[in-house]
Amino acid sequence: MTMPEFRPLGLDGVIEILPKKFGDDRGFFSETYNAKAFEEVGINLGFVQDNHSFSAQQGVLRGLHFQTPPFAQDKLVRVTRGSVFDVIVDIRKGSPTFAQWIGVEISAKKWNQVLVPKGFAHGFVTLEPDTEFLYKVSNYYSKECDRSIRFDDPAIGVEWPVDTADAILSDKDRTAALLTETDTGFVYEG
Repeated sequence: MTMPEFRPLGLDGVIEILPKKFGDDRGFFSETYNAKAFEEVGINLGFVQDNHSFSAQQGVLRGLHFQTPPFAQDKLVRVTRGSVFDVIVDIRKGSPTFAQWIGVEISAKKWNQVLVPKGFAHGFVTLEPDTEFLYKVSNYYSKECDRSIRFDDPAIGVEWPVDTADAILSDKDRTAALLTETDTGFVYEG
């Protein structure tokens, strides 16, 4: 087992992970997830589903998404082609960092990943065309528990690195509610 590097990003439980990558003239090998390595640093998650999205254009903005309990999801997100600006927002009522966000570039070149715990909304915008975004989740998809918060909610104030007037959005994301209008289902437990 080759231990990845784990870097806390400043919001409770949000961690950047840098798996080791070994290359030669044939290509490379990387162990992108190992449950024992995660457990050794106190991260005990049972992932049950892998998801893969492809964005053909630069400026595709997806989010801010989450699922409410009992189908809340931890996510381990990464990019295998292209790059994104990834955003995580604390949506736990009563949290000292409620409505605060953090952004990090995730790319195939950097070969980094981000752990997004339950109680956080998540979104990203593609920084280049033909971007492939993969993520593991700790619970199954539930249409009834699926929620979105406005990507441009002024109470959150995400500083997207693109002109959001030109962002390519789904109807769901374009018409999402503000955080103050959303019952997230999450309460900070200290």
